[in-house]
Amino acid sequence: MKPSNYIDQLHHLFIIIGGVFLVAMVLLTCANIVLRMVWLPVQGTVELMGFFGAIVTACALGYTQIKRGHIAVDVLINTFSRSTRNILQTINNLLCLSFFGLVAWQLLKKAEILRQSGEVTETLRIIYYPFMYVVAVGCVALVFVFSRELSQMISSKKKRISGKSVSTDNVYIPHEEMIEEI
Repeated sequence: MKPSNYIDQLHHLFIIIGGVFLVAMVLLTCANIVLRMVWLPVQGTVELMGFFGAIVTACALGYTQIKRGHIAVDVLINTFSRSTRNILQTINNLLCLSFFGLVAWQLLKKAEILRQSGEVTETLRIIYYPFMYVVAVGCVALVFVFSRELSQMISSKKKRISGKSVSTDNVYIPHEEMIEEI
């Protein structure tokens, strides 16, 4: 199996995990509303919603990048030639790969500090570090996506330079279908 298939399977698993925690957030919110009207609200709702929201977001990062679901303001970029857009996309992928790699590294360092100190939340006394590890893993998974995109762009560039015909189906060109319509 190709490494890119492993990446896709990993993100499919992450999106399922994120979906489970999103459903848990909805159920917790509903339970909190109902119980607040009837009796007492659920203790620690704010803590749980924060942790669950972090998990949902971290699990969705890579999948959203694969599906091109992140917001992109490309009014200026669309005026450039395809080669310029590809160069800018390569630079963007390098910057994003570096940034999220650094974020993951710092989250792992902080999670280890929290693990060693045994720090817990105030209300429910939940340990922090497992949630930080999950967010760090989500960032690492996003780094894998940027790495794959970067390698696909570089390999397609090498094939074009060597004179071979290359399909650009796997190469990301921002909103190419919109550009062609204009």
